[in-house]
Formats: sequence, C-alpha cells, structure tokens
Amino acid sequence: MKRWVRVHNRSRGNSLLVRSRWCDSFLCRLRGLTFRREIPGGEGLLLVERSEGRINTSIHMLFVFFSISVFWVSSDGVVVDRILAKPWGFYAPKHAAQYILEGSPRLLDEVQIGDQLEFIDED
Repeated sequence: MKRWVRVHNRSRGNSLLVRSRWCDSFLCRLRGLTFRREIPGGEGLLLVERSEGRINTSIHMLFVFFSISVFWVSSDGVVVDRILAKPWGFYAPKHAAQYILEGSPRLLDEVQIGDQLEFIDED
C-alpha cells in the first residue's frame, strides 16, 4: 500500500505539500518521476534512503520532462541543499542527506537551506 505524508516547514510555520509519496523501496526511488509529465498541484515525492550520504542521495532527471525543485534533507529534518533540477541532468547534494524531497519549482521560494522540515503521516 502506498504511504503518503504531509510536509510541514517548522521553521516558517507552513505546510509545503498536502500529499507527498513516501518512497523507501528501491523500485520506487528508481522510478521517481520518470516518464511523468507533471507533478499534480500540492503533491510531491519524498525519496527515503536507509542512511545519510551524498552518493546514495544523488538523483538523475533522465526521462523527466519538466523542471522540479529538489531539497536534500538530513536525518534530523534539516534542509542541507536545494536546487532547481532540469530535465536530463544529474544532481548531488553538497552535504550528506537521508531524504530527497521533489516538488513543484515554486517550492524554491518557500524553503531555504537550514529550514527544519517535518513529515506527517496521513491518517
């Protein structure tokens, strides 16, 4: 069964994403947003690794046909890097992370490095 979470920015006191797919399996992380044409409004993808790192949290944009905002988040919920990822690129965080949050490019205006994010399970 798919797991969904709400993403809340504790530093700024606002909800960023109403629904974000929790992706902790290898296949879910591998598929990511490939072959999709858009991210529905208010939704995102949260890629979850077993441990913090830079290599294991690198992403590719192969066969992703639109730009997205990407936030790398440490195991304690702190945003350690962010970028506007464009189609066909490869991206790695500057610092170790455990979570990769992918969403609409507009989120870049709402999240800064150092912000504390919280992932809240949907009921």
